[in-house]
Amino acid sequence: MPRGKTTDVSSIPKFPAAKGKPTLRTIAELTGLAVTTVSRALSDAPQISAETRRRVHQVASEIGYSPDRAAQRLKTGRTNVIAVLLEPHEEILGYGTSIMAGVAKAMQGTAYHLIVMPNLLHASNIAAVSYIIRNGMADGLIISRTEPLDPRVKLLMENDFPFVTHGRTELSSSHPYVDYDNFTFTYEATKRLIAKGRRKPALISGPSQFTFASHILHGFMTAVREAGCPYEIISDIDLDHPAGVIRDRIATRYRQGDAPDAYMCGGEVCALATITGMSDCGLTLGVEYDIVAKQTSQLLSAIQPKVESIYEDLMATGEHMGRILQKRIAGETDMQELQVLLCPQVPFADTK
Repeated sequence: MPRGKTTDVSSIPKFPAAKGKPTLRTIAELTGLAVTTVSRALSDAPQISAETRRRVHQVASEIGYSPDRAAQRLKTGRTNVIAVLLEPHEEILGYGTSIMAGVAKAMQGTAYHLIVMPNLLHASNIAAVSYIIRNGMADGLIISRTEPLDPRVKLLMENDFPFVTHGRTELSSSHPYVDYDNFTFTYEATKRLIAKGRRKPALISGPSQFTFASHILHGFMTAVREAGCPYEIISDIDLDHPAGVIRDRIATRYRQGDAPDAYMCGGEVCALATITGMSDCGLTLGVEYDIVAKQTSQLLSAIQPKVESIYEDLMATGEHMGRILQKRIAGETDMQELQVLLCPQVPFADTK
């Protein structure tokens, strides 16, 4: 069969895995197509028929072909890699797996591969961002836990490196982000506690250096000021503290007298630790005190169904970030296309 000639490839039989590392030429020999045609088919070039593209992809899969990433990078300047910088979040159950599942869903069917670079809590990852930029390790980057004047975002914008953040900043220049409306979450959660007749709500917030913590604080303070009620901000612990530390602090606070009788918790671990601390003091959830918490899994509702919660869909967050980053890599600059603020679905907003 002459090379370059179009043919009905659906009749070509399946092939066993090739010996050695398969190449474009291997696929060309097996299909009777030209190497350039195979290359274009694997790139899903519209000039190549859908049937030819399908068969070339099928043969490539059957013989275990994978593109030479180094050669592709030299040819196109692209790595086809998306890098994700993630920190372990004890207070957000399943954070990393849910975010990555969403990003992977957004990348499904594309040429992109994901690499994950972990970062220790409270440690600066500006060095990791700089390393990725300097060495061209990825076409785009996803980062989380933003600060108001985040130096990583500044560095990425200065280098015109495609990125998207999980969380907003207060920088004067707009940038791509996906965020959860923590102001509305906390405002509605605190209003709910007050509506249940609790006299003194308390807040356990996120670490103060992160932007989301200021949104949580603002939502809480807006609600208690509107109600004109006493309140307490438990400032010596936050969502990053281990569960045992939160438990002991809550128990200690109750024993000091005039303790809060309602808690706004930004995570499930925090809520469970608070319940344990109050239980250590002989108090019953839903009787002497109440909690409203953010939920990112089904664990809290399964273990403590009396805790009212507002759900945050982290998989949807990851999917939004993956799609936005693809747009940014493709050259999109319209921030309306590159920014998403996810609104909490508040189940008790209209109840008393």
